[in-house]
Parts: sequence; structure tokens; C-alpha cells
Amino acid sequence: MAIKIFIDQGHNPTGFNSGAEAGGLREQDVTYNVGIYLAEILREDERFEVLTSRTCISQVVGYSNRTSLEERVWRANWWGADYFLSIHCNSSANPNANGSEIYVYRSRSTAYYMAQDILGQIVTQLRMNDRGVKINPEFYVLRNTQMPAMLVELAFITNPSDAEKLRDNQRQFAEAIYDGLVEYLF
Repeated sequence: MAIKIFIDQGHNPTGFNSGAEAGGLREQDVTYNVGIYLAEILREDERFEVLTSRTCISQVVGYSNRTSLEERVWRANWWGADYFLSIHCNSSANPNANGSEIYVYRSRSTAYYMAQDILGQIVTQLRMNDRGVKINPEFYVLRNTQMPAMLVELAFITNPSDAEKLRDNQRQFAEAIYDGLVEYLF
């Protein structure tokens, strides 16, 4: 039986929850593209089945921050996903803040160990600063999913070097996430 991966491309294209923006990059565009690349890669591997939260770049999920998060989690739970990956870009008032990190609900869990492998691949393949796997039980998508869930902060959209990678290496981010999944699962 195929392993079911739910890919949540964080944020919406307009309005209430469009995410961070800097230097002409919009978080919702980057997360959408990385999610679609990851879905394509996973679909080429018969061991996986995939569902994404957004099927086109202009799709808006929900009608408020709360309903957007509720719908993403509901779809993953309803579908019976085995794993939930929420893709995001980080931002900071400090333009020197850089690197990749992944949030999970608790330490020493399936999500925690899987996140270590995914983060290791992102850091190695894209030469990112390793900001670690962090615990945050407050994130809605981590505390309300019925499967191991991770919130992946690819890089800082507000850091020039990271932003360049977010703009130019979206497929490579997806490949690194895939490689981390495979490393953990197989």
C-alpha cells in the first residue's frame, strides 16, 4: 500500500494570509511551487500517494486565517494521510537571519526523527545554515493533525542569500525533502 503524503503549501495568494514578502518574492508563490515539485517527484515513485492543499497558484484555502488552517488539517485527516508536510518561508526583521529549520509537535517522535532526515538533506544539498528541528506545540497544523506532521521553514525570504535560493532552487528544495523522506522511510 502506498504511503500517503499530504503537502500543505503554506499561505494563500491574496488577502488574509498571504505570508511574507521580500525582494519581489512572495512566500505563497514559493511554497506553492516547492509543493508542486515535491508532489511531482513523489508521484513518480510508486511507493507514494500525494494530495496537496492547493492545486493551482491562485487557489485560496478558507476565508480567514482560522478556516484556512482548519481546512488544510481537515483535508489531511479526512484523506487519512500518513504524513503531513507544511511548507513555509521564514522571515525576520534582521536581514542576517538565515537557514532552514523544521518544527514538530514533540521531541523523540516519528515527526521529529523524520524532520531530522529532511533537514539534513536540505542543509547538505542547498548548503543552508542548520537551525535545527524545533518543538512548537502551538502551531495549529502540528497539534490538530492525526498523523506525524512537520512545518518546514525552507529559508529566510528576508535574507538575500537565502532568498536567491528560494527563487532559483525551488525544485532542489523539493528534491531534498523527497530524499529526506526516503532516507527516513526506507
